[in-house]
Amino acid sequence: MELPFAESYKIKMVEPIRKSLREEREAWIKSAGYNLFKLNSDQVFIDLLTDSGTGAMSDKQWSEMMIGDESYAGASSYFKMKNAIQDVLGFEYFLPTHQGRAAENVLFSVLIKEGDVVPGNSHFDTTKGHIEFRKATCIDCTVDEAFDTTLVHPFKGNVDPEKLETVLKAHADKIPFIVITVTCNSSGGQPVSLENMKMVRQLADRYGKIVLFDSARFAENAYFIKLREKGYQDKTIREIVREMFACADVMTMSAKKDAIVNMGGFIALRSKEMHAKASVYNIMFEGYITYGGMSGRDMNALAQGLYEGTEFDYLESRIRQVEYLGKRLMDFGIPVQQPIGGHAVFVDAKRFLPHLPKEEFQAQTLAVELYLEAGVRGVEIGALLADRDPVSRDNRFPALELMRLAIPRRVYTNNHMDVVAVALKNIYDRRETIRKGLKIISEAPIMRHFTVTLDLAG
Repeated sequence: MELPFAESYKIKMVEPIRKSLREEREAWIKSAGYNLFKLNSDQVFIDLLTDSGTGAMSDKQWSEMMIGDESYAGASSYFKMKNAIQDVLGFEYFLPTHQGRAAENVLFSVLIKEGDVVPGNSHFDTTKGHIEFRKATCIDCTVDEAFDTTLVHPFKGNVDPEKLETVLKAHADKIPFIVITVTCNSSGGQPVSLENMKMVRQLADRYGKIVLFDSARFAENAYFIKLREKGYQDKTIREIVREMFACADVMTMSAKKDAIVNMGGFIALRSKEMHAKASVYNIMFEGYITYGGMSGRDMNALAQGLYEGTEFDYLESRIRQVEYLGKRLMDFGIPVQQPIGGHAVFVDAKRFLPHLPKEEFQAQTLAVELYLEAGVRGVEIGALLADRDPVSRDNRFPALELMRLAIPRRVYTNNHMDVVAVALKNIYDRRETIRKGLKIISEAPIMRHFTVTLDLAG
């Protein structure tokens, strides 16, 4: 008999979480303007808002925290992080930043000017926000298969080569770089194949363009390559990672995901000249180039996390828990993006609540219902996140309207996943009774989903 699967770690510290009454949750979510970001953490039972900075660090990471060097300049922790980045990822130059969007802010200040066009695979919210803030335009070149949640395709994060070349031909002099997001969050945590990365590299070389990897979940992407792409089954995760990043000129990373830290990020580069230009902005926006908004203890934990996050046993435990929740939902008939992604399960709100008009924000409505049902906090990846068109100011309605259930690393057990699954089944069974969606009361001009205030529609 085959042994059942078990996580490759044991638990030595626990944190209590509070259960609440539905009546309490109804008052709390109304007071929060039906925006799950505005809830207090102690008003949430199972928090699947994000996997960013919410993971549990290991004993070795906590040990590294104790020996962090807090010198303002030239700290040993900087060099520990530099060595880990060079060893695991293969980049010679790097700049620490306090998180991923800070890395984008610094790097895009060097690379992007007004009128530019940036093609890529479903740019995530902060990436698109930083590009559009600079009066440039994002063009989504993701493969069409990504937008059919019923279709099982091993690499729904792939860039469509024909779409990309069309953009390259039409806007050749306006494209500062091509971005590949690994894994592709907006399409459902879906991976990009190495074959596809190499294709993008070849097109970029033909047109003389830089390739940038948005690398928050690069290790999860490598895991899927090992499992799904021919010729990589016998490769280690780190061997695959080095081959992935050989296709990139520069990378940004929110280390709060695959480096399993609570705060931190960086830019890694091959160009000494680009590093020098970015250093100017890093000093202005983040801090001196050897700390860049990070403490020495956080740099130590990040360096250790890069090694732990690229271990196969850890990745298998992490991704199989996501898959467990996805399979439970599918067994209940709940529509989700297939195949299940690396860091989250994405529920297809269009198929879950087809009777609600898109103008009433189906995914946000579903996320609110899940919170009311069981105190579970997810997040909308749909029309609210898509923001308004910068020119017309009309709402943008993306092809995918998803509720994301992002699972923190090494935090919850499968019993928690069972609670989430049954709560969603209860909502699915009564979905026809949900007759009202949501409407916007007030919103910020960009990246509105973080602070928007909503109310019941009608």
